[in-house]
Amino acid sequence: MRIMTLFGFLSTYPPTRCGLATFTEALASAIATDDGDRCIVVRVDDGVPADAAVSSARLRVDDRMLQPGDPAGRAAAAETLADCDIVVIQHEYGIYGGPDGDEVIDLLQRLRVPRVVVMHTVLPAPTAHQRSVTEQIIENSEIVVAMTSTAADLLSELYGVPEERLRLIPHGVEEWTAEVDVVHSERPVLLTWGLLGPGKGIEWVIRALATMKDLDPQPLYRVLGQTHPKVLLENGEQYRRSLWALADELGVSASVEIDARYQQPDELAREVAGADVVMLPYDSHDQATSGVLVEAVAAGRPVVATRFPHAIELLADGGGALVAHRSPDEVAAAVRMLLADPAHALADAELARSLGSVLSWHSIAERYRELATELALVAGLRS
Repeated sequence: MRIMTLFGFLSTYPPTRCGLATFTEALASAIATDDGDRCIVVRVDDGVPADAAVSSARLRVDDRMLQPGDPAGRAAAAETLADCDIVVIQHEYGIYGGPDGDEVIDLLQRLRVPRVVVMHTVLPAPTAHQRSVTEQIIENSEIVVAMTSTAADLLSELYGVPEERLRLIPHGVEEWTAEVDVVHSERPVLLTWGLLGPGKGIEWVIRALATMKDLDPQPLYRVLGQTHPKVLLENGEQYRRSLWALADELGVSASVEIDARYQQPDELAREVAGADVVMLPYDSHDQATSGVLVEAVAAGRPVVATRFPHAIELLADGGGALVAHRSPDEVAAAVRMLLADPAHALADAELARSLGSVLSWHSIAERYRELATELALVAGLRS
């Protein structure tokens, strides 16, 4: 009989809307479905006002949020997590207090239970301080988790993580198993979803549309998602307005739909199922992971993505097309190729079926359970 494990999580968490928050909710929820395991979450305040989080019998979110610049809060967070069998820390440089989020190091040092740090960003060219922060995080954790082979190689070769302390556990994905009523458009649908803000590269697809006016019918580009809360606080809807202005300037406003509503899971499932091509034209050359990319592939949708590390890795054996950054011409050529080749879409769907079972949150949760068991065994041998 397997012994119950109490997992602790340190991360942003819904109703905060960001990649780390949704990642943590999905992983903790998958772990907490097991009859023996429970989870405690300490929320990190990322500076964006949010309502209270929702707890359940097996997944409790602590009432107190970890605030930047609050040593007493870090001590309280460590106390909350003190009884856990394992603590899983989601790391991004932008969510913890101090330069490059270096306050997380103090919290790691306060913890006396096995610490697993999930590296959502691994920089290939860090500043001296970013490198120092990363090296101290590694020093103060038992296990470092990378979500792609590229990130794992960087952690090993650039940051010196020993092989025995490095694990490759992919980003999970919701299983697209529910039957949805798909509304098929008379026009080919290109789709992007996720929180909106500069760096998403939406403008490059709009520019590509302007070079595809000869296609009949014209592709329709749908962009789904609210503006990122931090972007909204700092710049309002400036980026969204710039996209509308660009579409008007290029004469393609009738081919661009930008929906600012938050999509419920069933709504998003319908949108994804009805899309012909998913567009990920991100500006970043260094993006280590993309939840949207994993979801798109698992849904069986062909993907056009810029050559960021996760896309290069996940699409290596098919599933879409890779294009240069900031290149409307390459985006247009890739879309033309995929729309003209329905057989390619069928191959992508087959790839997704095999990938989905490996990357489902249920299977990813099992990997973290195995990690907890391994750390408990090591701790027992040392005691």
